[in-house]
Amino acid sequence: MLSVTHLSKTFPGVRALTDVDFTARAGEVHALVGENGAGKSTLIKVLTGVHRPDAGEVRYDGEPVRFSTPLQAQHAGISTIYQEVNLVPLMSVARNLFLGREPLGRLGLIDFRRLHREADDALRRLGVRVDVRRPLRELGVGAQQMVALARAVAVDARVVVMDEPTSSLEPREVQTLFGVIRMLRERGVAVIYVSHRMDELYEICDTVTVLRDGRVVHSGPLAGLDRLRLVAMMLGREIGEVRAEGLTKFSGSHDPAAEPVLRAAGLTVRHRLEDVSLTLRPGEVVGLGGLLGSGRSETAKAIAGALPTDAGRVVVAGVPVRAGSTAAAIRAGISLLPEDRKAEGIVPGLSVRENIALAALPALSRFGLVDDARVDRIVETFMKRLRIKAAGPHQKVGELSGGNQQKVLLARWLALRPKVLLLDEPTRGIDVGAKAEVQALIDELADDGLAVLLISSDTEELIEGSDRVVVLKDGVVVSELTGDAVTEDALMRAIAAVPAGGSDD
Repeated sequence: MLSVTHLSKTFPGVRALTDVDFTARAGEVHALVGENGAGKSTLIKVLTGVHRPDAGEVRYDGEPVRFSTPLQAQHAGISTIYQEVNLVPLMSVARNLFLGREPLGRLGLIDFRRLHREADDALRRLGVRVDVRRPLRELGVGAQQMVALARAVAVDARVVVMDEPTSSLEPREVQTLFGVIRMLRERGVAVIYVSHRMDELYEICDTVTVLRDGRVVHSGPLAGLDRLRLVAMMLGREIGEVRAEGLTKFSGSHDPAAEPVLRAAGLTVRHRLEDVSLTLRPGEVVGLGGLLGSGRSETAKAIAGALPTDAGRVVVAGVPVRAGSTAAAIRAGISLLPEDRKAEGIVPGLSVRENIALAALPALSRFGLVDDARVDRIVETFMKRLRIKAAGPHQKVGELSGGNQQKVLLARWLALRPKVLLLDEPTRGIDVGAKAEVQALIDELADDGLAVLLISSDTEELIEGSDRVVVLKDGVVVSELTGDAVTEDALMRAIAAVPAGGSDD
């Protein structure tokens, strides 16, 4: 029904897709999986007319096509349900359901009576009972997602793309979604299903395509592929493979019997985290493992006060930290290096100096006046310590390499002298040399007594760089590996939820 051959797409400085072949067949649910940056979103956007490919061919119902806009793809019969609900919150539920195809009366005006009746019928078929006259924004996120699903089904699409459709749904709503997917399959619709939840994939999908670094590494039936092997392909590792090259095993100087500097207990965020607990001791590096969407970043943000929690508490050095407050977390000694340094970290238009001093400005000021001499000393100290390569402290940070931007962010938070450092993918998107420098710096910081939480999709980095590894799956802690149990095989089995020594089906 929809296919691409030899598809390639490049953005400035980034090769997003390389020679990709992908086929979605009528009456089939095709899983599209891969870690962050694998190319899934880019492929979906090419299929749905958001991006034009640089090379390769897109065929729809056997004919070559070049969709210039998402609207062209939608009119052709390709409907997309995005992870973030892309409807109009101020409009009513009914208007959202029929946006652009409203039933009209004799004078060409919208027939609201018919609109409300048909919208109500469409939602009731999905088990959703709401007042369709209400503004969409008054519904919960899960109900909004069901409205998006009802809209996608109602347009009589021949291809439906679902990007993490269950991320905001309750278990009952998930089963309703699966019922709709089975109905679409029976009607001969091709469904492309993007998810990191293994249980969902094996329950509802027929085939799977695995993307890694913009390339297809596997495509075929899902039934004959065990979970451990699927996880290994997504992460780019062989089962049981042990590389001779790379880092030596991290040997921290922490005392396992020392009192934890950080205690996070029962962290719960609706649909995202469920009763997550962990501890960090001075000088200890604790890895946080799991696939994308498992709750790794959410855990770090909840600890740092950047993600409001429904339940749970964080204690630093015996003192409770006010939940949902980044300022309180910073005062307590918690610093977070975010995963997306461009969107949540650096200020590209500001200088290296200004970026490093940003978080410490309150401590470097008196009566609203910044002590420039102290700022210069701190910036000079950290530029030397972290070996930040720049023309000087006044060069714009946006002009630096990715690795040096990452070091600038590290310098910003280290300038606060934190007790706990949360690192979310600290080596993603930087070259090998910079990666080794950052990894060595993490070891050095731990040796100096800093407690470090390390999040990484690189299994080798996680294993070699951690004293312990806490594994998350669907927002729940499923395993904790310590000592000699911190191995690649044990980590992949924990991520895939396969018991040690057992087989998986």
